[in-house]
Amino acid sequence: MLKEIFTTLVSTYTNDSQVIDPLWSQILKKHNKKNRYYHNVSHLENVYQKLLVVQDKIADWDMILFSIFYHDYVYNVLKKDNEEQSALKAKEVLESLGIDPQRIELCTEIIIATKGHQISKINDINYFTDADLSILGSSWHDYEIYYKQVRKEYKYYLDFMYNKGRIEVLKHFLKMPRIYKTDYFFDNFEKQAKENLQKEIAILSK
Repeated sequence: MLKEIFTTLVSTYTNDSQVIDPLWSQILKKHNKKNRYYHNVSHLENVYQKLLVVQDKIADWDMILFSIFYHDYVYNVLKKDNEEQSALKAKEVLESLGIDPQRIELCTEIIIATKGHQISKINDINYFTDADLSILGSSWHDYEIYYKQVRKEYKYYLDFMYNKGRIEVLKHFLKMPRIYKTDYFFDNFEKQAKENLQKEIAILSK
């Protein structure tokens, strides 16, 4: 499914299969790495499905799609600049496709916004970061699978180190005035997300 979406997206800007196919292969290679238990193709599919519901509220759907494919392009748990590096990759690709610089800037801003998930003046960014966090407001069953997958990605860290850092991240979200910035995601995910976060904190604190 994602391959067709990506091919259709890039075909708007070039019909050269020698450009499109390698770009998709690179995305697939990155997201299929063995150490990606959560930040993989399934995550991209989930973000896409969540955004599809609110597509009519999105101003630049193409830049949202490019952001889906590139927001976790670079993912190294030992580094703290994954979002910035992913944004640079997206910029490189979009410039090669001759896309307008202002639209490219929007795409890079969307990707970098996934670092802190703070509210933005740009609605497209808020919808994207909300969709990126939608897993937090899923059923406890799905959330439990998610947080165990994330733990596997951070397998290099001992429990006492990981638990401390993870609790800080979870509390960061709970301290926000609201986790989800858009009404749609707030109404559908906020309550469950807070319950899930508090439950995980309790588990990690034992």
